[in-house]
Amino acid sequence: MPKRVITILSLGPCLVVAALAAGCGGESSSAGTDPPALTKAQAQQVLTSFTDGANRAGKTLDRSELTGIEADPQLSMDGASFKLRRVIRQRPPTLRFDRAAFYIPRMSGYPRWFAADASTGAGKQSTRHALLFTQATAGAPWLLAADPFPSDAALSRVALDAEGYATSVSPGAGEGLPIAPAKLPDTHAALLMGGSSAPGSSVLADGPRTSQTVEALRQGRTMLAKRGISLSSRFSAAPYGVYALRTKDRGALVWYVLKQSEAYSTAKRGRLAVSGDLVGLAPANSVRNRMDSTVLVQYLATVPPKGQVTVSGMYRKAVTAHGS
Repeated sequence: MPKRVITILSLGPCLVVAALAAGCGGESSSAGTDPPALTKAQAQQVLTSFTDGANRAGKTLDRSELTGIEADPQLSMDGASFKLRRVIRQRPPTLRFDRAAFYIPRMSGYPRWFAADASTGAGKQSTRHALLFTQATAGAPWLLAADPFPSDAALSRVALDAEGYATSVSPGAGEGLPIAPAKLPDTHAALLMGGSSAPGSSVLADGPRTSQTVEALRQGRTMLAKRGISLSSRFSAAPYGVYALRTKDRGALVWYVLKQSEAYSTAKRGRLAVSGDLVGLAPANSVRNRMDSTVLVQYLATVPPKGQVTVSGMYRKAVTAHGS
């Protein structure tokens, strides 16, 4: 996983900073007797092997080297980051995870998965990670599928049994929760599209990744309109799995992904440019009057047994761009 670049889209003379910085893994009825997806020692080996592979890939910026250590959506997002880094000629710094803690659910069958709470960097440069690894079938490699950045110690809320293992929550299980984990992507997308009046959106607490994102998008559209640029943005649930772990209060910690489709247009050439987070995704001279992009946004949310859902983690990256 290459160290990421802050996602900023530059349009002509202005900078638009999206203050977006702006179903899988069911819970078995025999969760207490099922074996863990893997042991903690094996999980540490998976993290170590991934780190070594990510550092090798970072030296070459070759996306094909990520295919042996990552799965989508992480693969598409980090692959796009490699394209940007090749253009700006900047390799990622050496990756090192510190203070890793593993949250491994008991489960039978496949796919299998587990989460890791770890940090990179030090001091003010420290970044917290909520890594999620998956294994599709027996003997298949463990791959990093998601890694949103939590703003707090969200994984510390996960409940562990006497042997230190976690319990997965079925994405479709809504009993005892204000919303089923599987419904979070559509609900979150509806809020970002329609604001607080969107059906069901009241289940999501105000914050930088919910209500504040809606306001930032409104301000961004207004600012661009003054420069003769029209922006439309649509959010929808991305076609990736939803994963959830039981928390100590009988709530759930949930990983899920949204897709953001953006379209910029202007009547006057020269006002749009491939820059910022879109560098490397489309030729610099390909934009005349319109630019379309696809962005993937990973989220980490805490669902309490009662009350509103808090979205505490995010990783956002543009993965495609097309100019016309």
